Amino acid sequence: MQPVLFTNGVVFSPDSASTADSIYVEDGIIRAIGSAAELRHQLAGKPYRTVDWDGAFILPGLVDAHVHLGMHGLKLGMLDFTEAASKEEMLFMLRERAAITPPGEWIMGLNWNENNFSDHMIPSMQELDAITSDHPVYLTRTCFHAFLGNSEAFRRAGITEDSPDPEAGAYGRGGDGCLNGCIYENASVPFTKVQPEPDMSMIKLAMREACRDALRLGLTAAHTEDLRLFRSVEAMQRVHRELREEGLPFRTHQLMYHEYLDEMEVLGVKAGSGHEWDRIGAVKLFVDGSVGGRTALLKEPYSDAKHTHGMAMHTREELEEIVGKARRQGFPVAFHAIGDGAAALMTDVLEKLPLSMDARLPDRFIHAQIVQPDTVERMSKLNLAVDLQPRFVASDFPWVLNRVGPDRTSYLYAWKKWLQTGLPCAGGSDAPIEPLNPLLGIHAAMARCRPGEDHKGYLPEEKLSLTEAIGLFTLGSARAAGEAAQRGSIELGKYADFTVLDRRLHDGMDPDELLKTKVRMTIVNGEIGYSE
Repeated sequence: MQPVLFTNGVVFSPDSASTADSIYVEDGIIRAIGSAAELRHQLAGKPYRTVDWDGAFILPGLVDAHVHLGMHGLKLGMLDFTEAASKEEMLFMLRERAAITPPGEWIMGLNWNENNFSDHMIPSMQELDAITSDHPVYLTRTCFHAFLGNSEAFRRAGITEDSPDPEAGAYGRGGDGCLNGCIYENASVPFTKVQPEPDMSMIKLAMREACRDALRLGLTAAHTEDLRLFRSVEAMQRVHRELREEGLPFRTHQLMYHEYLDEMEVLGVKAGSGHEWDRIGAVKLFVDGSVGGRTALLKEPYSDAKHTHGMAMHTREELEEIVGKARRQGFPVAFHAIGDGAAALMTDVLEKLPLSMDARLPDRFIHAQIVQPDTVERMSKLNLAVDLQPRFVASDFPWVLNRVGPDRTSYLYAWKKWLQTGLPCAGGSDAPIEPLNPLLGIHAAMARCRPGEDHKGYLPEEKLSLTEAIGLFTLGSARAAGEAAQRGSIELGKYADFTVLDRRLHDGMDPDELLKTKVRMTIVNGEIGYSE
């Protein structure tokens, strides 16, 4: 790789002290930072090429710390209800797709969210059946913890009116006790088993398209969980190796689903193993579900549904077994826990089976949406990083306030308080659940509302500054992956990963400026992965 002098930019500095406009890169590493005149003088007589940033604003390479790249890639070809504003609009989109889908083929859709509908109503099984009985229909809610199916989907899955609810799952029923098309948590398993599985060529294509989309949006890397899609550690590693050999300049940090621990042991896969383009991270497990589907595990009943506390995906004994097995193989754990009951339960387990404070990678608390202060205090003493998804604020408020009530707001999507604990805090999207665009995540962290809303923000005391929000997607994500020495800031000796924007950002700016900001270039390891 020929050395490069990137010049004529405005280089971001968290303390605003830098006046550098140029960066010299050799072998994918930052070797010099300064003014163009200084660096050209230093490089006199050395061969290099020059890239003119034309006055653009240069950030450390943005990294999404929680995404599902494979599913994001597959989503690009699915029916997407993200922008549907009503049940009727959702049904209209489904009707259009049914008209062009060959009979017998599955119709798959995702990202419906009844909380954004004017009447808060979701389609019933009967309404889905009225659109088509020739296709099995399976629609995934935005949280990926609740689903909708028509009668043909239930028939193929072998679920009848007499089928009992599975452990850690449920089939929705109406007031008459009959199935209404809703499917919750592990009740989805019979449906996924009978759906056509994407072959490895389709999965590889989805991964390639997802990475290209990420580069287009200014992301230089992602912490992703794709093992459940690949269903093989060897296949997952092979596809990522092939993509890199084919010239795709994108870094990944893999969270490894716990059911594949035996295969990891056979293959000798360890936490932190791999290389600079694709590393192995923590073991992923689910403690509960989602607050939108009322399957997040709460200590006390839901304020708007007193009959339920949510669902635990595992018993305490099962969690201890999973964490113990991970520890014996030298892995930290990355646990999905949304409700305060799930957070407290997992804290009990981590205190009983602690990770060494000098471990290469920390445990990871994913989502941290509803937590009690005493649990936060206990967590602050653990070797733990916190994965935050700022965009959840834009999607979940104001309806989440009705779910949890006024007595559970002290650590409700409390990004500011989490930063103040001193624990590493990383920022992600959870795409395809939320948009992959990191600028939307930074906007949500600053504004605490969705684009277009005109108010002071939901729980505005939790707003982050621009520098704090950028930090989630840069140094925060690097610390969570044990890579703070290699990336996360623009410093000598670190990877030459840069996100190049068309305008200068600064603390105190109107967050809505981010909605107008465009990515001009994405650079990974000194390679231009995207250019407008």
